Amino acid sequence: MSQVTFYAREDCPYSQKVRSKLDALDVAYEETLVPDAHTDRTTVEDVTGQTGVPVVIDDHMEPSFLADTQEIITHLETQYA
Repeated sequence: MSQVTFYAREDCPYSQKVRSKLDALDVAYEETLVPDAHTDRTTVEDVTGQTGVPVVIDDHMEPSFLADTQEIITHLETQYA
């Protein structure tokens, strides 16, 4: 089974869009909420080298992570629909 990790902000509309797609497709995922300030987002930066969200990491994915909302949704629909 694939491990999906989702980095997000609770109030981010792009994160909410990805979260809704994950839930609609019944994808099991681990969500990590990041702080509002980009300078405080060391958790996601350590993994991806950038501080923007949403980010999805899926072991079925090459490259190892996606950070564009539409690319994430396309990947989820292709892999899990």
